[in-house]
Amino acid sequence: MTEHVNADPAELAKFSELAHRWWDLDSEFRPLHEINPLRLEWIDGLVPLAGLRALDVGCGGGILADSMARKGADVLGIDLADKALKVAQLHALEASTPNVKYRKVSVEALAAEQPASFDVVTCMEMLEHVPQPASVVKACADLVKPGGWVFFSTINRNAKAFLLAIVGAEYVLGMLPRGTHEYQKLIRPSELAAYCRAADLDLLHTRGLEHNPLTRRYWLSADTSVNYMFATRKPG
Repeated sequence: MTEHVNADPAELAKFSELAHRWWDLDSEFRPLHEINPLRLEWIDGLVPLAGLRALDVGCGGGILADSMARKGADVLGIDLADKALKVAQLHALEASTPNVKYRKVSVEALAAEQPASFDVVTCMEMLEHVPQPASVVKACADLVKPGGWVFFSTINRNAKAFLLAIVGAEYVLGMLPRGTHEYQKLIRPSELAAYCRAADLDLLHTRGLEHNPLTRRYWLSADTSVNYMFATRKPG
């Protein structure tokens, strides 16, 4: 019986083509490097990572996974893009990052294999790239231990997000490759909250991520109208 994989081949190809640039701070991935400290400190402030077992879903080249390992977590990063995973593995070797491993496996398959195995699960900038985001949310919930935390980040679907995250970031400023995001795949906070409720995750905190293109400064705020993050917890 063939397993159905919740992934878009075009999306995987898109990120695989850019894989060699994941750790180039002047590449298309520069924004991820610039926002990573904000996301990491927010996560670590809510649940100190040292000594915990963490999973990064859709890890790409390993930017967040690597930084969580450096905070003292035992980290597994998973993705379905071969080239990005190889870049992540190579970077971990070159940087001598402790306690981080990478694996090519879908989140749904891992949930069936290792349910309730992680203290922390992160799924950043991935939900808007898969055909069935609710399935990913459910698998993340299945993977975390009772009392554990699941963090999501994605992009809102509204006119402001279209103008800033797609037209502005991709076509005007060139911060991201054109075609990185498709408007119809973006997810409203109310929709993600519904996915979380259906997966028995309690939504505890939300944060918006804002950006000034002139100063290239990023900051967290209460404004979830464009980029936003959810901190959820599985009942203990």
